[in-house]
Parts: sequence; structure tokens; C-alpha cells
Amino acid sequence: MKSTNRLESLNEEIKRRTRVVRIFPNAESCLRLMRTLCVETHEAWLKDSRYLNMMLLAEQKKEALRRAA
Repeated sequence: MKSTNRLESLNEEIKRRTRVVRIFPNAESCLRLMRTLCVETHEAWLKDSRYLNMMLLAEQKKEALRRAA
């Protein structure tokens, strides 16, 4: 079975956090922890994985148009 590094790191983080808690009072609390970790991971991915900063590109385009005029 193959997976990505991000998925593997998420699985490791879930394992680490569940070891800290050890015993969950119910299934919903376990799912709540997993959902929270998934949301954190997703938000971090959205913030950190910008391959191209569109604002910087727009500024460069404006500067190039100013020079051409």
C-alpha cells in the first residue's frame, strides 16, 4: 500500500496524540481529536504550500506595464 508523506505524517501525529490521551471516554471524543488534527493539517497545508504567490505576480505585472508605458 502506498501513501504520501503528508498522509504518513498525519497518521504519525494521530498515533502520537492518541498515545498521550490513552483512553477515550467515547468514540465521539476520538473522532473529534482526529477531525481536529485533519483540520489543522489542512489549514497548515493551505498556508504553507503556496508554490506561486499571486500577489507578488500581480505586483510584478503592474511594474512591467509601468515600465512599458
